[in-house]
Amino acid sequence: MTIMKAIGATADRQLIDLTLPKPTASSNQVLVQVDAVSVNPVDTKLKEMVNEETAPKILGYDAVGKVVETGEEVTKFKVGDRIFYAGSTQVAGADAEYQLVDERLASLAPRSLTAAEIAAMPLTALTAYELLFEKMQFVGKANQNQKRTLLIVNGAGGVGSIMSQLAHWAGITVLATSSPRNFDWLKQNKVDHPLDYHGDLLNEIHELGYSSLDGIAILYNPEDYFDLAAELVRPFGHIGSIVGSPVDLPLYKIKNKAASFDWEYMFAKSDADYNVNSQGKTLQLVARLLDQGVLTSTLTKVLTDGINAKTLTEAHELVGGGKIHGKLVLTGAFNAPVEGRSSQK
Repeated sequence: MTIMKAIGATADRQLIDLTLPKPTASSNQVLVQVDAVSVNPVDTKLKEMVNEETAPKILGYDAVGKVVETGEEVTKFKVGDRIFYAGSTQVAGADAEYQLVDERLASLAPRSLTAAEIAAMPLTALTAYELLFEKMQFVGKANQNQKRTLLIVNGAGGVGSIMSQLAHWAGITVLATSSPRNFDWLKQNKVDHPLDYHGDLLNEIHELGYSSLDGIAILYNPEDYFDLAAELVRPFGHIGSIVGSPVDLPLYKIKNKAASFDWEYMFAKSDADYNVNSQGKTLQLVARLLDQGVLTSTLTKVLTDGINAKTLTEAHELVGGGKIHGKLVLTGAFNAPVEGRSSQK
């Protein structure tokens, strides 16, 4: 039996190194040898949900790697292809030397980027694309949304950093909040109007000349920003969020504007086996735009000491503690001895 190295989450919320049987591809699956993985807030949230029945759970929902085996129904890829994907929470994740991936969820990787730069992109790009163009009904084509406006709350985070780029590509004027220390990062990612989230956002936006906005993407606690969004959203506009609220949101406040509130959860499609192929197609577009230089990777930090329980624990602490703007990626051999120090891009 061929074995592989992996990292799993235990019922007591710890990450441990594992040795497991190497899986075999079948049906429409490809077996990927993983080169780099990114850590997202969803990793830390799903780790908290692991119990005795599901442990040890292999997390990891951003990856790039080489196809080493294909199932009998695979048509998109061949052995040797380099692909990138976010995968599914319903199967073992990318924190393993080898991962089985539904071919519909993946795309050929960008050719011009490093493994770390590529691994930073799938989950956040899919989340941003789906919220903007599938839920909030902006037009998902270059320069097709002139004179339309978008406010991104938490613009310096992983999703916000690529959402602003996609919105700019589509011709949308982008306003985004962050701490002033991240304003340069916002501008680098095509934000037209950086806003200090500490200040009076309504007044700041009015002073810019906007009485209403077409869309507001709340990428932080929606209960903290819903009143602002309800005030700003135009009639028939959209408010969207990727973060669940522990309290009821006062949706009645947008009723007389006939405005919509949209939830986005990137894994909803793979959870429900709904329109799954669209995610592979979206990643094809993202790969092309990255290779063309229209989009740039949102990678900001790389941990290069190998992919193992110790380095993943460090990554979870950084991401869970809100200490990362952009994206954090791990590279190197699985379960490699930890030597030297992490590197900052």
